[in-house]
Amino acid sequence: MSIKGIFPIDKWDFKSRSVLAGLPDGDLEMLMANQTEKVYKLSEVIFWEGAYPSGIFYIKEGKVKKYKLDKDGREHIIYVANAGELLGYHAILSEDRYPDSAAALEETRIAFIPKEDFLKTLQHSGVLNGRLLKNLSHEFAVLANSLSMFAKSSVRERLALQLIILREKYKVNFQPGMPVAINMSRDDLASLVGTARENVVRLLSDLKEEKIVETKGRTITVLDVQKLIKIAGYK
Repeated sequence: MSIKGIFPIDKWDFKSRSVLAGLPDGDLEMLMANQTEKVYKLSEVIFWEGAYPSGIFYIKEGKVKKYKLDKDGREHIIYVANAGELLGYHAILSEDRYPDSAAALEETRIAFIPKEDFLKTLQHSGVLNGRLLKNLSHEFAVLANSLSMFAKSSVRERLALQLIILREKYKVNFQPGMPVAINMSRDDLASLVGTARENVVRLLSDLKEEKIVETKGRTITVLDVQKLIKIAGYK
């Protein structure tokens, strides 16, 4: 089923998929003039936190996790980016290093756009400027919502919320009534939820008994999104 009207997905999802959509032809040609493509394998790193940016990344197919490592080397996933989204432009706009790392969650095809082409297009295109500014403002709101969730919600509520968000990202040729399969390791899901792997495994087992999800290997199939929405605190 569609969750439109019963769950505010925009509060939890970046909107950079709309940045290049419908961009004037001349602006898009300028931006993509020297793009190069690469296919990243599962878990392959796209860029490391602290590195200097030499360009931006446009996801053409697949999914990417943005994450930070703590002092003990543990990974904390901040966000899952989908096809159509841009990565790495924050560091260029702030003239700083990458604030986080990014790696492929599955086989992912990405276009690399050189820094010079991105900045040249940005100077030329008022449309791109306006969209990036709007997108940055929205991303700030999403991150603020995420911080509030971690402060106020139980692990079960956080897991339900992340499964709802991931369900939207993993929809393919979706029709009402179709179950949606999420292909993600338990370690990555635990990192996204902010808990131990053992807690995620136990809670998924509970949700399976309640017939809210089905699990097989890495795959988690959402059977009843309405119940997840209720667990997450949205009636």
